[in-house]
Amino acid sequence: MKNKRFMMVMGVIAWMSVAWGQGLPVAEPGPLGMSPGRLQRLTDAMEQYVETEQLPGVVAMICREGKVVYHEALGTMDKAQGKAMQPDAMFRIASMSKPITSVAVMMLYEEGRFLLTEPVSKYIPEFEDPQVVTRDPNSGEVVRVPAKREVTIRHLLNHTAGLTYAAGLHRPIYQEAGIPMGLEPVDSTIAEEMKKLAGLPLIAHPGEEFHYGLSLDMLGYLVEVVSGQPFDEFLQERIFDPLGMVDTGFVVPQDKLARVAKTYRYVDGQMRESNVDLSLLTTQTYYSGGAGLVSTTADYARFAQMILNKGQLGGIRLLSPKTVELMTTNSIGDLYIPFRIIGDKFGYGFGIRTERGEYDELESLGIFGWDGAFYTRCWMDPEEDLIGIFLSQIDGYWGNNTMAKLRVLTYQAIVE
Repeated sequence: MKNKRFMMVMGVIAWMSVAWGQGLPVAEPGPLGMSPGRLQRLTDAMEQYVETEQLPGVVAMICREGKVVYHEALGTMDKAQGKAMQPDAMFRIASMSKPITSVAVMMLYEEGRFLLTEPVSKYIPEFEDPQVVTRDPNSGEVVRVPAKREVTIRHLLNHTAGLTYAAGLHRPIYQEAGIPMGLEPVDSTIAEEMKKLAGLPLIAHPGEEFHYGLSLDMLGYLVEVVSGQPFDEFLQERIFDPLGMVDTGFVVPQDKLARVAKTYRYVDGQMRESNVDLSLLTTQTYYSGGAGLVSTTADYARFAQMILNKGQLGGIRLLSPKTVELMTTNSIGDLYIPFRIIGDKFGYGFGIRTERGEYDELESLGIFGWDGAFYTRCWMDPEEDLIGIFLSQIDGYWGNNTMAKLRVLTYQAIVE
């Protein structure tokens, strides 16, 4: 019965893919080496997570050899309205925006606009003569000292620039300056905010420590400066339109707003709806390269497949294979990355699993991808020619490792 149900779902998905006119081709999982019966375990687990309110709702997609072999929508996208989750639901993908912004930067890099080793201050003068905020080892007082070197474009791409998300000693500095974190719509622009951020002290000397933060917002502004286009227009013209990503952007058209899944968070052990007014997405002006995009599983799969195809999709090439190789290779050397469940090392836009050890699970060495703060994940596996995408909407809910379990359930379904 379960297998029959699964095949019925796949048939509906195939019809919807034609109806929507988007997404990757759909195929039955068996001929592509994935067991329908074992994929049912994934569905069963997600149903349990929804029933026990570990997830409000989820859309999951698995692609192999460039084809969708699994696409399931479970739970609700609006609990108060009892609105069932839909396969074409739109999600705030938060930091899954970062790989897209990184691609935009590397496209300009391929055009010879800059070198990765060039100082950012060459294009954003406010970055000249950076300082580092630290504690005096003798007095313990917070002090500012000259940075040992300039921040380069490479430092921004691999999070070694010394920018954060208002963490540690940065918190009062960022808060006083009113620097947005990119997760919520604000009434400003990246040009305005990044000029302010560029003049603030760094948390570490450039190139010496990995600190996750606003580097990709700064790169979004760099794209504007170098290309001469607003960042949202550059992404639309150079990435979204060529790849057929019809539901991805910073601004959600009014007629699509009902497709945006509501965001939830746990308050006193209860799942509560976030108080974010999603209608603000229809008038968004701050185009956060690090966290601002809205997308769908179908759209993001096209982007991910382009990367897995070494820079091209459907005859459209955005990047050269050598550039994709550079982006998915360790760029931080021996520096420690705190998000080890995502990857041991970091390239340009992607965490990378480079070794077997304490944090790897049932997965291939060499997988790469990234997550989003509202509980979203995408990874790409060159060895298995596989993409996994899981989109839900819970703010600050990473402690239970549900996403890691869903990845295990994906790999156990590979039988050849």
